[in-house]
Amino acid sequence: MSSSQAKTQEHLPADRFRERLLAWYDAHARDLPWRKDRDPYRVWVSEIMLQQTRVAAVIEHYHEFLKRFPTVQKLAAAREASVLSVWSGLGYYRRATMLHAAAKVIAHERTGTFPGTAEEWRTLPGIGRYTSAAISSIASEEPVAVVDGNVERVLQRLLGRRLRGEEFWASAESLLDRNRPGDFNQAMMELGATVCTPRVPACLTCPVVELCATRGELASADRVKKQNKREIDYALHRRDGEVFLVRRPRDARLMAGMWELPEIELPISAEKEIPRSARNHKPNRGTRKPLFSVRHSITVTDYTVRIWECAPTHTGSGEWISGRKLSKMPLTGLARKVLRKARVLG
Repeated sequence: MSSSQAKTQEHLPADRFRERLLAWYDAHARDLPWRKDRDPYRVWVSEIMLQQTRVAAVIEHYHEFLKRFPTVQKLAAAREASVLSVWSGLGYYRRATMLHAAAKVIAHERTGTFPGTAEEWRTLPGIGRYTSAAISSIASEEPVAVVDGNVERVLQRLLGRRLRGEEFWASAESLLDRNRPGDFNQAMMELGATVCTPRVPACLTCPVVELCATRGELASADRVKKQNKREIDYALHRRDGEVFLVRRPRDARLMAGMWELPEIELPISAEKEIPRSARNHKPNRGTRKPLFSVRHSITVTDYTVRIWECAPTHTGSGEWISGRKLSKMPLTGLARKVLRKARVLG
């Protein structure tokens, strides 16, 4: 028995904790679409989507993704551009690329057979320690614990001390209900997401508050990442039902291969950048305004995005795209948001 496991069992009655946590989960678990069965494909898709993304943002995309790709064979046979198009709006697009790559491995190399253990899941593209354990425990009832940000917070508050690295995994393993590992892991994450929240934990409604060493007192030490703020400008160039878009490089670190509006730099010369045909009146530099602005957040940066009705100066990788094609294009989330506001995209 590791020292972490010994300390967990010494200060926390594991059996009582499991009983109370699972009883609470049975009564109060959120009704989420990927919890309706233990189909490994659906569990896998949901876990990839939920990485670094809020549950509320995932639900609509989850339904649409399964509508387009109801089986791993359908996903494997799809073009990458089609997968990215359906993923648009979820962000972290490398997840979609890796999901697609893993689907090809399952469909072709494994002849459609899904892994049955966390160790096997981890050999697939885009699947790490947490994701493999989550999928295998939920879909196959393999008794392996999971550790994500929610679980880390719950464990530290329960035990009343800071944990590091492997201590989290050892403590989670020592508490795991080996008869219902999938439900237990989901219950731990559910507790952290809905009750044992980062800044204002709802201790009065917590099912295990009597077993908790801190009852929320470690909340102030949870680090909240400071959001950066940035202003950016994009050109919206339209003609005869088409819009001009540029494609991000295939080797770009973020959103590789996705389509977006061309970014421009201010100040814009009224004579050079904005064609006279695009003006409602002859503006001067003091009164000219963008067509509209939107707000957009990516990880730790909040953007104020100004959209200008103008022709971009650099058009190297750009193309004119008809309105009919836009809905099936792999657009960045920001491009989709802008084109909807401009009523170019339905």
